[in-house]
Amino acid sequence: MIELYFWATPNGLKPRLMLEETGLEHRIVPVDIGKGEQFRPEFLAFSPNNRIPALIDHAPAGGGEPVAVFESGALLLYLAEKTGRFLPTDLRGRTDVMQWLFWQVGGLGPMAGQNGHFRVYAPEPVPYAIDRYTRETARLYGVLDKRLADREFIAGDYSIADMACYPWIVPHTAHAQHLADFPNIERWFEAIRNRPATQRAYASGTESYSPRKLTDKARAVLFGAPAS
Repeated sequence: MIELYFWATPNGLKPRLMLEETGLEHRIVPVDIGKGEQFRPEFLAFSPNNRIPALIDHAPAGGGEPVAVFESGALLLYLAEKTGRFLPTDLRGRTDVMQWLFWQVGGLGPMAGQNGHFRVYAPEPVPYAIDRYTRETARLYGVLDKRLADREFIAGDYSIADMACYPWIVPHTAHAQHLADFPNIERWFEAIRNRPATQRAYASGTESYSPRKLTDKARAVLFGAPAS
């Protein structure tokens, strides 16, 4: 049994997609980030960066004590290696998937996240920041669109690279991006959206996360945490 500590953010939905695709037995443990549940000592014990998602695998390969994993990219990699799915085993195929997984966790996610932050959460508009991150998000969309010009999915076959990127493309409207400007992404996006596992992942609990409904208290919890 896998426990997924989850809130319906783009990063939270990445392992949710993987769990639905693989059919691994799992239980969702909600962590309400607007109420500060990510700062509870019992959560910090295995997710020290106070971020979701995280998981605990109570039946790891080879047996033994449960395995805890934090950071969404690491969760995808762990689940791929556990199941032997959505990550090639040959050198070139694996490298291809891994580099695009890291491209997402180091580029698309942070830049689109800052785009959303300054458009939605900032207490007052910061034009330079909005312009900076909107442009960088568009640049990254362009990189992905070019990559998808001659292949169905990011690394050929559907993989954890696609599962990493898709949830960050879902809020494209909020990030001032237009999929019609990126026809290869638009085609890829529709193909993933229509997968049964994607529909299951997004049908359960995703309404719980709405950045435009944040209270001042929740905003302070999310963005006002001091260094520990």
